[in-house]
Amino acid sequence: MYIPPFTVSSRAINLIAEISSAIERYAIRMEQSDSLRLRKVNRIKTIHSSLAIEGNNLTESQVCDIINGKNVVAISYIG
Repeated sequence: MYIPPFTVSSRAINLIAEISSAIERYAIRMEQSDSLRLRKVNRIKTIHSSLAIEGNNLTESQVCDIINGKNVVAISYIG
């Protein structure tokens, strides 16, 4: 039978549990961050598509700027 050259102490187990917990909190935070970013991108694409259906020629970038509170000058070409 193999006997490892170390012993597992309660302190080591507690440290491993703390590390595992910190990694899980970090992973959850990263997932939430990605989710928020994807939701914002989806919102911009949805607004842009709805405006395009109505004949508005704003770009996705201009829609993003408007959502972020920037003034946007849109030039409309009537042909």
